[in-house]
Amino acid sequence: MTSHELFAAMPASLAADILDFNHTGDKRIYRAALDAVAQVRRVRPVFLERQPREERHAMLISSLSKPGLDLAADGLIRNWLLKKHSGLLVDFLDALNIRHEQGVVEELPKTVEDAALRAAVETLLSKHPHEAVTVYLYAFNSMNAESWSNLDALLQSEPRLRLKRDA
Repeated sequence: MTSHELFAAMPASLAADILDFNHTGDKRIYRAALDAVAQVRRVRPVFLERQPREERHAMLISSLSKPGLDLAADGLIRNWLLKKHSGLLVDFLDALNIRHEQGVVEELPKTVEDAALRAAVETLLSKHPHEAVTVYLYAFNSMNAESWSNLDALLQSEPRLRLKRDA
């Protein structure tokens, strides 16, 4: 699932949490996303900035859910994962015995064993919010150079790893 597909699939409350976290914690990334959305919507960024945050975030989420804004969506999701959910990243990589520095990996293995992957995912699900785990695993498999087919299969088959969009 690409970043825009993640924004389209996740509950609005989770997408709002990602935006709020970036708005508060990293103005540069938030501003880059705001500028990208403004450009696509053909409005000036100041127009979006003057809207109440709830309305602005609803517009951002709607826009980030469409193809063409994957770079902005990537930045928001990556920053949220690396800074807010770094423990999740560390737990996953440690469970798979992958060398990293604070959840950041230089080189991923081309494959991992099914049993090790399942055990790592179970560890994450037992310790972290399921929605954050799901976003991380999809982002991990789509944003990295290596994509693991067994992780794709697990994401499709495991009911706890489903994002449920608000009705």
